[in-house]
Amino acid sequence: MTRYFVALSVAASLLTAQSLDPKLLLKPPADAWPTYNGDYSGKRFSPLNQINSGNIDSLTLAWMYRIANIGPQRGVGNPEIKSTPLMVNGILYFTIPNHVWALDARTGAEVWHYGWEDRGGHLVGNRGLGMYGDWLYFMTPDCWFLSLNAQTGKERWRKKIADEKLQYFCTMSPLVVKNHVLVGVGGDAMDVPGFLESRDPETGDLQWRWNTTPRKGEPGSETWPNPQAMEHGGGMTWMPGTYDPELNLIYWGTGNPNPVFAGQGRPGANLWTASIVALNADTGKLVWYHQPSPHDTHDWDNTETCILFDGLFKGQPRKMLAQAARNGIFTLLDRATGESLVTKGYVGVNWMKGIDAKGQPIPDPAKEPKVDGSLVNTPGGGGTNWPPPSFDPDTGLFYVNAKQGYSVTYLTDDDPEPQGYGGGGGGGMSEPLLEAIDYKTGDVAWKHVYPSGGFGNAFPGILTTAGKLLFTGDPSGNLIAYNPADGKALWHLHLNSMLSNGPSTFLLNGKQYLVVGAGDTLWAFKLAEK
Repeated sequence: MTRYFVALSVAASLLTAQSLDPKLLLKPPADAWPTYNGDYSGKRFSPLNQINSGNIDSLTLAWMYRIANIGPQRGVGNPEIKSTPLMVNGILYFTIPNHVWALDARTGAEVWHYGWEDRGGHLVGNRGLGMYGDWLYFMTPDCWFLSLNAQTGKERWRKKIADEKLQYFCTMSPLVVKNHVLVGVGGDAMDVPGFLESRDPETGDLQWRWNTTPRKGEPGSETWPNPQAMEHGGGMTWMPGTYDPELNLIYWGTGNPNPVFAGQGRPGANLWTASIVALNADTGKLVWYHQPSPHDTHDWDNTETCILFDGLFKGQPRKMLAQAARNGIFTLLDRATGESLVTKGYVGVNWMKGIDAKGQPIPDPAKEPKVDGSLVNTPGGGGTNWPPPSFDPDTGLFYVNAKQGYSVTYLTDDDPEPQGYGGGGGGGMSEPLLEAIDYKTGDVAWKHVYPSGGFGNAFPGILTTAGKLLFTGDPSGNLIAYNPADGKALWHLHLNSMLSNGPSTFLLNGKQYLVVGAGDTLWAFKLAEK
C-alpha cells in the first residue's frame, strides 16, 4: 500500500525545473531563501532594503495561504507552521508534520502537496526542508528520511533513521553541506541516546554518524558513571546546525541528558549533551566543544541556533559563534578554536555559582531539583526556546525573544538509578520580552517588554534586514517591525494567531517579499503598488 499522495493544482507551465544552485547557500539570502536560516551563518539577516524603515507603512498583504483539507493533527489539534519556507526559483516549499507543500511565491497558489502516513511519531512540529539540486529532503515524525522531486513532489526514495517504537521522533530541517545531508533525532526523555548523521544526497545512504553520548573508552566517557548511563543518555540533535565553509566545520547544539531532572544516576558533566560542538563536515569527527549546561538537571536543551559572524573582539578580528541558550546564558566563542570569549546571563541564572577556566558555568548543587522543590530565577521552559534568533552586523547586536521570571523544579524519582523524567516543574512567573544583546560584552543593549500575554514555549522567530528593520511577533498575535538599533516599534499588523516560525524575505521579479507563518496560515507581504 502506498504511503504518500501528491495533489497537483496549477497549470503544468509552472512545473519547470526547480534546481538549487549550490552557490546560493554560500551567500547572504537575497533572491532566494535556500536553507532553514537563509544561509549557513544562522544570522537571519538579509541585505535587502527595498522594504525599509522609511516606507514600512506601505507594507501590504500580497497573499495568504491557509492549510486546508487535512483536519486536526493526531494529538495536537490544528496544525502549526513551524517551518521556515525555502524559496528557490519562484517556488516556496514548507512543511508541517507529515506534509510538504510547494506554492507559487508570487501568488500563493498551490503547486503540489505531499502527504505521509506516519506510524506513531510525535507531531510536535517540523522545521522544514533541505534542498540539493533538483531534490528536497524531509524528515517524517516517525523518522523516515525522504527525498522528493522538487518539480512534482513525488517521492524519490526513503531511508529509516531511527525507530519510533523506541520513542525517537524527527522534526528537524535537514542541512545540506557539500555532498552531505545532515539529519538528527529527537526523543524526549525516553532514555535513548541521541546522534547526528550525514547522508548521501543521491542515495540516502549513511556517510557518518556522530553519537552525542560516547561509548566505553571513547573521549567524554569519563564524564559518565558507566556504559549503561551513556546508552540511555539523551542529547538529541533535533534542530539544524550552522556551517563555516572556510573551516569546514559544522556547529550543532545538543539536547539535555536523561533522566532529565534526576541527575543522581549520572554524576559528571555528561558530555556531549547540552553542548555546542564543532565537527568536521566530511568525517563527523569532533574538533572542539563547549558545554553551556554541564550536568543539566533542568530540561535545558542546548539546541538553540549557533550564529556565526566575523568582527572585532577587544580590538582583534575574530571568527565568532554566538548562542542565547535555553538555560539563560549568552555564549560567545571563537569558532575556530572553541575558546570562550563571553559567558553571561541574559535572564536570571542563579542555578550556577560561577564560571570555570573554560568559560563554562559551574552548576550550583543547591539549585538542582528536590523533592520539596527548588526555586530558580530562570523561567519554566527556559529563557528562550527553539525559534530562531538573529544577528544584525550593522548594529552588532544579537536579538532573541526571551522570558524572565522564576520557576520551581521537583525531584519525583529519588532512586539511585532513576528513569524517564525523574521530576518536573517549571511554571512559576514569567514575563515575555525581546532583547538586544551586545555580543562584545553580553550586556543587554535594549529590551522591549511585551504588554500582555505570555509565550509559553512557542516563541516567535526573528529576522533583521539592511532596511533597518527587525521583524518578529508578540504574544497577542501581532507581526511587528522594530528599529533594530533602539527597539522602537515602527509598524504592526494583527494576524490570526501568534507567529509560529521565523520570518524570511527574498527578492522576486524586482519585488521584496516578507513571509511569515502564524498558526495554520502562511502570510506574504510586499510594498503597495504606487
